[in-house]
Amino acid sequence: MYLDSIYDRYIDPAWDFIGSETLYIKVLFVDYDTNICILEFLGEWNDALHNDVMHLKRNIVDHFIAKGILKFILIGEHVFNFHGSDDCYYEEWFVDVENGWISAMNFVDHITQEWANFNVDQYINHGGDLNIPNWRTKKPSFIASYVNDIINKRISLV
Repeated sequence: MYLDSIYDRYIDPAWDFIGSETLYIKVLFVDYDTNICILEFLGEWNDALHNDVMHLKRNIVDHFIAKGILKFILIGEHVFNFHGSDDCYYEEWFVDVENGWISAMNFVDHITQEWANFNVDQYINHGGDLNIPNWRTKKPSFIASYVNDIINKRISLV
């Protein structure tokens, strides 16, 4: 039964409510041995009006961090807009995963450009090899390993 909606569009019940009126997620994969979590997003990421990152951080991410997850892959091909505010929750998340990372794949360019306008991009690895075409045809463990290798190479170059 379709009960949740973003604006005037009903969404599939497989998407989970995180406390935001406009942003929903699916937890696609969690590996407690490698400390990696893959989250997919749908909707409008609106920190300005709904403080979506606060809902994400407090209601989802903090629970995973408490269980030892330190590496987050955010999939955003279905995030249509980003409205930023400040970067405090992104900074807090970044500090909380000091021995890990936050990466984003397949977000559209205007979203990552907005991240730069609000300094969010300094906390989230994105772009280049992290945009994986046809990612749905690959196993989650492959995506996790692939992204982990890319981030490790990026970190070693710094």
